[in-house]
Amino acid sequence: MKTQKTILVIEDEKSLRGAIVDILHLKEFSSLEARNGREGVELALANHPDLILLDLIMPEMDGMTALGKIREDVWGKEAPVIILTNSSAAREHLADDAVTRYLVKSDWKIHDIVKKIEEILNI
Repeated sequence: MKTQKTILVIEDEKSLRGAIVDILHLKEFSSLEARNGREGVELALANHPDLILLDLIMPEMDGMTALGKIREDVWGKEAPVIILTNSSAAREHLADDAVTRYLVKSDWKIHDIVKKIEEILNI
């Protein structure tokens, strides 16, 4: 029997967050939602999701700061993260991290993001 995987979606754009969560549910993933980096860090550290989708430009706490806080935690050091952003230039600010993937939103469709999640989680 397949164990349901939990994906944390940290995205301030409500329509995109909702579309991602909807497709995750169709693919039988459980999801958690955060509207900003602060909420995302709290949910990540409290729930230890199987994977995190993380926007970089958000209110209250940006994605890079949130990622840093998640990585400070023992669990968070190895948590798989997919950075979703509109800026390809932001990639140069990320450390070379094997558990972090970087996707430019305009280059990927939602179904492609789900395929990447399945690939990372070996589903």
